Amino acid sequence: MIRKKILIENRFGLHARPASLFVEMADRFESSIFLIHGNHKANGRSILDVMAVAAGVCEVIIEIDGPDEKEALEALLNTLRQEKCIN
Repeated sequence: MIRKKILIENRFGLHARPASLFVEMADRFESSIFLIHGNHKANGRSILDVMAVAAGVCEVIIEIDGPDEKEALEALLNTLRQEKCIN
């Protein structure tokens, strides 16, 4: 299992476009993928969960568990960087 704390820097958080791209990327991997903010644990394959957990500037944890977890983490981080959600 990999856990990585990230800062969502976009003031709109993971709004529709980046959330959609995040979910689309998460679906490419076998590993379980979650976003955690406080007590809320969102399924990384659910656009509604992803949008709800990261609304506005906040720290979240990406939690990935499975055979391709390292590749999934790197791909998801790259997706968020391209969308200017993280540095």
